[in-house]
Amino acid sequence: MTKPFYAEPILNSPYEVPTRHHALSESGEPLNQPPIEGRRRSKYVAPVPKSRKIKADAKKQATLDLDQTKDGSSHYNPTPIINEIRGHIASWRSIPNPNDWGVTPVTQRLLQYWRSDNFSGPRPFYCQVEAVETAIWLAEVARKNKQYAHIFRHLEEANRDANPEIFRLALKLATGAGKTTVMAMLIAWQAINAARQPNSSLFSRGFLIVAPGITIKDRLRVLKPSDGNSYYRSRELVPQDMMPDLNKAKIEIVNYHVFQRRKAHELNAVGLRLMKGWKGEAIEELETEGQMLQRACGDLLQMKNVVVINDEAHHCYRERPGSHEEDELKGEEKDEAKENNEAARLWISGIEALKRKVGVRAVYDLSATPFFLRGSGYEEGTLFPWVVSDFSLVDAIECGIVKLPRVPVSDNAVNAATPVFRNLWDHIGKKMPKKGAGKSGDLDPLSIPAELQTALYSLYSHYEKEYDAWQKAGIGVPPVFIVVCNNTASSKLIFEWISGWEREVEGERQTKHYGHLELFRNYDDRNGNPLPRMNTLLIDSQQLESGEALDSKFRDMAEAEIEQFRREIKEREGAAAADKLSDSELLREVMNTVGQKGRLGEQVRCVVSVSMLTEGWDANTVTHILGVRAFGTQLLCEQVIGRGLRRQSYELNDRGLFNTEYADILGIPFDFATEPQEVTRTPPKPTTRVHALKERNDLSIRFPRVAGYRAELPSDSFSANFSADSVLDLTPELVGPCTVRLEGLVGEGHDISPDALDDMRPNTVATHLTKKLIEMYFREPDQDVPYFLYNQLQPITRRWMATCLKLTGGTRAGMLTYAELAEKASELIYQAIVRSAGEDGESVVKAMLDPYNPHGYTDHVSFITTKQTLWETRLSHVNYVVCDSDWEAEFARVVEAHPATISYVKNQALGFEVPYRSGSVPRRYLPDFIIQVDDGHGPDDPLNLIVEVKGFRGLDEQIKAETMKNLWVPGVNNLKAYGRWAFAEFRNAFAMEEDYGKLVKSFAARVGENA
Repeated sequence: MTKPFYAEPILNSPYEVPTRHHALSESGEPLNQPPIEGRRRSKYVAPVPKSRKIKADAKKQATLDLDQTKDGSSHYNPTPIINEIRGHIASWRSIPNPNDWGVTPVTQRLLQYWRSDNFSGPRPFYCQVEAVETAIWLAEVARKNKQYAHIFRHLEEANRDANPEIFRLALKLATGAGKTTVMAMLIAWQAINAARQPNSSLFSRGFLIVAPGITIKDRLRVLKPSDGNSYYRSRELVPQDMMPDLNKAKIEIVNYHVFQRRKAHELNAVGLRLMKGWKGEAIEELETEGQMLQRACGDLLQMKNVVVINDEAHHCYRERPGSHEEDELKGEEKDEAKENNEAARLWISGIEALKRKVGVRAVYDLSATPFFLRGSGYEEGTLFPWVVSDFSLVDAIECGIVKLPRVPVSDNAVNAATPVFRNLWDHIGKKMPKKGAGKSGDLDPLSIPAELQTALYSLYSHYEKEYDAWQKAGIGVPPVFIVVCNNTASSKLIFEWISGWEREVEGERQTKHYGHLELFRNYDDRNGNPLPRMNTLLIDSQQLESGEALDSKFRDMAEAEIEQFRREIKEREGAAAADKLSDSELLREVMNTVGQKGRLGEQVRCVVSVSMLTEGWDANTVTHILGVRAFGTQLLCEQVIGRGLRRQSYELNDRGLFNTEYADILGIPFDFATEPQEVTRTPPKPTTRVHALKERNDLSIRFPRVAGYRAELPSDSFSANFSADSVLDLTPELVGPCTVRLEGLVGEGHDISPDALDDMRPNTVATHLTKKLIEMYFREPDQDVPYFLYNQLQPITRRWMATCLKLTGGTRAGMLTYAELAEKASELIYQAIVRSAGEDGESVVKAMLDPYNPHGYTDHVSFITTKQTLWETRLSHVNYVVCDSDWEAEFARVVEAHPATISYVKNQALGFEVPYRSGSVPRRYLPDFIIQVDDGHGPDDPLNLIVEVKGFRGLDEQIKAETMKNLWVPGVNNLKAYGRWAFAEFRNAFAMEEDYGKLVKSFAARVGENA
């Protein structure tokens, strides 16, 4: 019987807090039990390398409890802190009124925005928002509250032991969960707060982003607001009105190699002796720490207390003092540990130097695997004790954010205790060439071990089926097969076996073999000529990541492939573009664009890599992975498998969940999912760039950004003008059922209803409403509540109850004493009072503009959408209307067809918001359209018409409309700086053309009457 995990691995929406999880064993394997209600707790069992004394038939790797070290002493187990923080944040997140969150107004606005669904494309995943919420809660809420002091004590102790000079917080997100988005959100939170509170000690507008290699460094350019593909705009992570403040941020993106102090001069030995002179004075041969920082950090040195964000932060640590672990290792393991330590030491030393120079306000670590590496002095796989947020791989799988990895569980090899292809290296390692074996001449690809050839054929056979399925589904790019090798000698052999190879025979290059795997061949199998477009790519990740020129030996190995891609660039972009790219830049471009339509790596089907590709490699089309190297720990397994976990499609199904996608794995002993299931392949929807067109700048629309309203009501007497929108229809939908039938198994049943409210007199209800009205709308800041206005306002409240309150379905007037209903009723009464006060033609309302960004323009609209219902515009500054409904498409047609329309725009990624109140909670409303209409004043003095296209209209929509008509429109018109404004609703899809025509005529008629 199929276990529930394999039948339905995805249980939760990617956009909501997980509510169910699968039952797993202590070793992380799925159990044959139904899903468990509630969210999975953060818990770690850290894997460690196999003992050399374990017998060959052992089935499991040893595990290490994080609470104990080898000598029995205790050390940090951060999981209780992670779970405690998670609980505090859940309680904090559930607080209904944003004013009670204890954060700055900027933070409040960003949190509301990120948690909303006001996004044209996919909105931030729940795990991304939670990670940022954790950083915010610790900085703005917990830090000033003594009840959370123990959390900071834990973090301070952890950092004091491992990072004595800096204070780090780590956010753990599974590979493919979108760490770059989290970095952008952290930058926005810090930078915008710093711009609006320049003297605050909590925030900074200076950021140093440190990456482990040049590939990630290049990819992180999207964190700069000025970048053409900046996440703040392309993924709409920041409201438009906040972008000017974000643009004040200074962001430097580097790979940690820049912290290496370089030579201070280029003198040869003779020059050096001359400079020393006859006295032999010492000359500094390396640049100073200050010179290194100036080169690495640039303008950041002009600032104080910058924020550091480490990407793939498990490469950054200070090795444990007094440890001799590196000395105990041998061979390649010792070399690997030495490289890890040297890189980690350089990285963290650079951050410490920056702190000494200008100060570091905070260090945020982002990693899918924030564990200590081999050689650190800590048990390999030990979780960083400063981790404060965790969204693990299994959590990501259950939310559908990543692919589900599948590994072998059985085979017909009778002499092996575990499946041969589960840990292939155990069976072939001694038969593979050693590091540097390629120096002795060309090795024969046909000599690779039989087990390896069988593994390649087996995984390729499944790839062929997947390739055909993708072709039939119309996905447009091929799935990708990757092979991860231990050294360049092995990778060259496997690459040639797969794709074909040439050799020099009597001074000429001759094709010796076309390649064993047909879809991956780089040679024409008829004539032996290189194909015009390569199917298989050979990569040395470590060399490419250094950012330096390729090692000559690897350049020679990949000479034919490099030349092939250079020819392709010449055909696409011209000779100049090809000539300016170095070999390493060229290969990086191919690798970084694998699976991307219209790019150099679009049609690459197979990648053979030394090391494990790069951790920043974000191809989302990988379906098959073969490991041809040793894997000592599950940590290393997860890092390699992570290269294949990024989803290909992010479209929700009809259940609001992602469809399951799989990555099939051989040669990597990763203990996880195994059973094959039917796969639903979803071709990616075409994307469209929606943006303002420069050639239509004459159609640009300027609008005010209103932050609030001030009504100057007469103090001597009040009146109210009630309209149809002042009516409150009290129904069971708002208050719950008012008649409930109770029956037993036998005997007579009876009905219950809230009859106790019948005893509440109308005068009592009116008194309650009047007090609520005064408290909400007539109290000045820092003043006592003016209850002396009661006698003037109570008659208005009673008249509203008599004329505007409708009781339906057994509801009672006494229900208006419920706080939520009392607040909404007060809002309707207040709107009527404001309307009455402005009836003499002089508006009593003045709009209060955003002090930081008082107005916005259509000029800055730019986003990507996958929605297919688009209206190509003619009279809009923006090229498309992205239609959320057929009604909006019809309205766009009507507007463009009417001769009085001058210009219009759909309010999407525009940043146009209207503040209003729903009860006591401040909210923001996004109307659908802004239209400039010639109402008789001529095109130089248009009427700016705000339009809402709405079918169903509930109480909240009623309050929005009242706010527009009674506060926003008169308040903005009273400013006399943004032209003339009006508001209208269209609620009949079949009468839009007629209604729009009548509305325009009515505007023109008013102009004629006033002429």
